[in-house]
Amino acid sequence: MQTSKILITFICSFLFMSFVHAQDSTSEDKASPFEISLKAAMQSELRTDSEKERDRNRKPLQTLNFFGIDSDMKVLELIPGGGWYTKLLVPALSDKGQYYAAIGGERIKARLAETEGFEKIKAIDPDIVITDGDKPRLRTVSEFSFSENNFDAILTFRNMHNFDAAGRKSINDAAFAALKPGGIYGVVDHTRRHMEPFTQENRRRADPVQIIKEALESGFELAGYSDLHYKSDDELRYEVGRKTVTGNTDRFTLKFRKPK
Repeated sequence: MQTSKILITFICSFLFMSFVHAQDSTSEDKASPFEISLKAAMQSELRTDSEKERDRNRKPLQTLNFFGIDSDMKVLELIPGGGWYTKLLVPALSDKGQYYAAIGGERIKARLAETEGFEKIKAIDPDIVITDGDKPRLRTVSEFSFSENNFDAILTFRNMHNFDAAGRKSINDAAFAALKPGGIYGVVDHTRRHMEPFTQENRRRADPVQIIKEALESGFELAGYSDLHYKSDDELRYEVGRKTVTGNTDRFTLKFRKPK
């Protein structure tokens, strides 16, 4: 019964958000200060050609608009990896907002330390223990908390698939505690078929219904779903790193909110 309710919520949200998600037609004269700064960051010479090439697929302007990110926000990026979104968020938040990075935050801060304009990065890597998860090549995370709180938004891009259910719960719980009431939790990841058993082919994919269920169990409300990264020709059959799939995976884009 609980799974059915989650599925109904997910489907209704999909039908609604497919009509209202951010469009690619934002005109320059109607662009917000955040959008103007983000567009400038997208064209920056600090980004490599390969990073810019991914803009068409990752759609950062539309994605961040969907999450409601604005220039005066306090934003935490979880597991920033190589810093693809870091290079966009830091300049766009530099005047009135603040960018934080956690779980790999110190690494990305050191990597960009000599880059002009990125000295405002704040790393708040928590005291956590990351060990092998309950399935091959998955990780789990101990319970933890961030040293900062009262965030307007916490975002994570293509990371939840790396953790088992216990690890995801620790991350969700920590994010919930660190957000201000009404704060946004944005999650993007590669899509796995609902209730499909774990295999080496789908190990870097996540079941969006399961991700929604787990976030709700941590206290979040589902605030929206966008089909920005829907790919009709991804059959959801193959490992996302395969040559025929990489760069063209179907991804779910979920927006959660901490209740006020």
